[in-house]
Amino acid sequence: YPNPFNPVTYIEFAIPKSSMVKLTIYNVQGRVVETIVNSELSAGNYKADWNAANYSSGVYYYKLEAEGNVAAKKMLLIK
Repeated sequence: YPNPFNPVTYIEFAIPKSSMVKLTIYNVQGRVVETIVNSELSAGNYKADWNAANYSSGVYYYKLEAEGNVAAKKMLLIK
């Protein structure tokens, strides 16, 4: 949230139990742009922010990996 965004967006997620969590941003070519979270997190709700001020306008994807589950969503950066 928000989507489209300029230049900051927030990614909210919930972890039902303690686990290793990885939140990665990819560009449209599938290259890793930035890893926002890569650590053990306790159960709870989280909000990670991504400041894309140094990146060009376009489509980006985030991938959230936790407890063997994977979720991905598209984001649109408009400057």
